[in-house]
Amino acid sequence: MTAAGGPDFVPPSERIAVFDNDGTLWSEQPIYTQVAFALDRVRALEPQHPEWIDRQPFKGVLSGDLSTVSASGEQGLLELIAATHANTTTDEFAGIIRDWIATARHPSTGRLYTDMTYRPMVELLDYLRRHGFKTFVLSGGGVEFMRPWVEEAYGIPAKQVIGSRAKLRFEYRAGGPVLLRLPAIDLVDDKAGKPVGIQQVIGRRPIAAFGNSDGDFEMLEWTTAGPGPHLGVLVHHTDAEREWAYDRTSPVGALARGLDEAGDRGWIVADMKRDWNVIFSPQRPAVARHQE
Repeated sequence: MTAAGGPDFVPPSERIAVFDNDGTLWSEQPIYTQVAFALDRVRALEPQHPEWIDRQPFKGVLSGDLSTVSASGEQGLLELIAATHANTTTDEFAGIIRDWIATARHPSTGRLYTDMTYRPMVELLDYLRRHGFKTFVLSGGGVEFMRPWVEEAYGIPAKQVIGSRAKLRFEYRAGGPVLLRLPAIDLVDDKAGKPVGIQQVIGRRPIAAFGNSDGDFEMLEWTTAGPGPHLGVLVHHTDAEREWAYDRTSPVGALARGLDEAGDRGWIVADMKRDWNVIFSPQRPAVARHQE
């Protein structure tokens, strides 16, 4: 793709690669990192919301009964996200995320969440950029949740993050104009929403897409349906010793249709246990975030 004059040469302006985040660039087990943040946020906001002690799914979070929280399903999760993510300005929310991500640790490994990134994928991002590709994170997670830390973790600037979006409202406060996050969804950047997010933000079909679950299927399908050379890759979680082994029946990051159709579609399935010598990036000590 990068050999000038070659039959598959792609000019730099068209070298676009998109990457899912959860389960593709960093770990998503046992729960999505943004869900872990929402649970911690409920506990932090409890003094301001005494009504939560008797109201599910907040009661389950506060009592440690996560099975009840899980049983509340998608509606319960959306309620938690709305209560813990909305009614802050974009600047306030970015500061909250930076403080949390600098100290929060994964419940199973004790690592910082940013040390749960996959070293082979970070190396791949670097490799593509050295060859003139522009790399984007394209995730079902919240775009404002990811932007404060993705550049340090992946070398991807905030403007190249595409994710689910809350609606925003411009208004004035004592210190000047702000953007207020509202308890309403503007885009769910998952499944069929991912090609929509690509078009809205990038305005060009990618030529390479990387995912790990059926939530990424339409993203890979859209990418590899384009003319000219293209690449679709699925990360298959097969290493129960060094990470987790899961696919078809997992409540987090299920991969079934992708496994069934990857061969016919020409997609590569990267077997984590077989293909990766190293899983995680090196650990770093937690540090207080710098002052803006």
